[in-house]
Amino acid sequence: MCWLVVFTTNYVDKLDSALIRRGRMEKHIELSYFSFEAFKVLANNYLNLETHHLFVKIRELLEEINMSLADVMENLMPKIVPGDAETCLESLIGA
Repeated sequence: MCWLVVFTTNYVDKLDSALIRRGRMEKHIELSYFSFEAFKVLANNYLNLETHHLFVKIRELLEEINMSLADVMENLMPKIVPGDAETCLESLIGA
């Protein structure tokens, strides 16, 4: 039997050292903020877009602010009514 347990924290320096020592935590992965290159992959996967006139604005914003993958995905994947690509991209810019 194999177990995979995932812990997430924004404050790894505040965790008890016994919790994150070798043998207890085997793999540490830092998830950085979202980049424009990663956004293009998601835009292609979710919206079937390789380019769009709003990509320029999105690139500028992603260089200025820190945004997580979850925040980007929330705007590219409409929850209730399927949206068109323009609406999804405008929602992301608004976020």
